Amino acid sequence: MRKKRVLKKRLIQDPRYNDFSVERFINCIMESGKKNTARKLLYTAMDVIADRTKAEPLEIFKKAVQNAAPVIEVRSRRVGGATYQVPVEVRESRRLALAIRFLKKYASDRKDKSMSYRLAAELIAASNGEGGAVKRRDEIHRMAEANKAFAHFKW
Repeated sequence: MRKKRVLKKRLIQDPRYNDFSVERFINCIMESGKKNTARKLLYTAMDVIADRTKAEPLEIFKKAVQNAAPVIEVRSRRVGGATYQVPVEVRESRRLALAIRFLKKYASDRKDKSMSYRLAAELIAASNGEGGAVKRRDEIHRMAEANKAFAHFKW
């Protein structure tokens, strides 16, 4: 082996919910190093979720992330002269990263007052098994199912 293994950076938990996945979500939302703005945005969205659903916002958030996270995806693999889409299982860390990315993207695509309202709406929809992020996950699963014949090319 030529290079050392890269050590995973330890995240601190977010101050309000003491959760690592919430902190990762905040880091993903953050633009230009403005973490305080990103925190305000997510916490406002969590307050909106609490008002609309009368449920624990952290539970809604966790369920949304779980529903938006793909379990299997396709990866391109070149065998001979052909490129195959090979279905592979998704690692836990990548699963969380993809779910966060999907939720952020489809929240920003929504039409609503502000980003915090859009985020709240997308998180509620995803926790109910609806919304753009869950549709994207289903699309990825469908693609993997369609290419199941190439699973033996897994490396």
